[in-house]
Amino acid sequence: MRPFVVDGCALVAGDFLSSCSEARRRGCRSRGSEGRMGDMDVLSSRTLLRPSDPSRSHRFYRDTLGLAIYREFGSPDAPGLVFFLGNGLLEVSGRATDTPGDAIALWVQVRDVRAEHRRLLDAGVPILREPRREAWGLVEMWIRDPDGVPIVVVEVPDHHPLRRDQRDRASLDE
Repeated sequence: MRPFVVDGCALVAGDFLSSCSEARRRGCRSRGSEGRMGDMDVLSSRTLLRPSDPSRSHRFYRDTLGLAIYREFGSPDAPGLVFFLGNGLLEVSGRATDTPGDAIALWVQVRDVRAEHRRLLDAGVPILREPRREAWGLVEMWIRDPDGVPIVVVEVPDHHPLRRDQRDRASLDE
């Protein structure tokens, strides 16, 4: 996998967190739209979904997909739930009057996409596209949540570049 370059510093998408840490250690910074130097010190992030039917969406993400709950907040009558989503968080709270359509999509990496395919079929989740290997080497399956939010369920095969440590071995010994 080829690194991408931000302000002269190479970052590797498959190892983004350690690449960012390495870039900051070397003094690399991103450039703002006016060419000014600057960075945002992001401590945490989450994706916010505003479902049309919160209870239905809570059941889908908690019971059907089986995501673990990180936090529950709000009133018992209309709680918000925050789910663990790999190295991110997904908050399902509030209520929307319109569905988001394709304005947002979730990308969820799993260990075995075919096992998830069988499990989701058994749970009655409509499969938009069966698992298949894409030209870029990932195995992808597509589903939607109850409000139509696209969810790409992805498996990174063993020998895919995203699984390789892209750091220079010599720099690790410094």
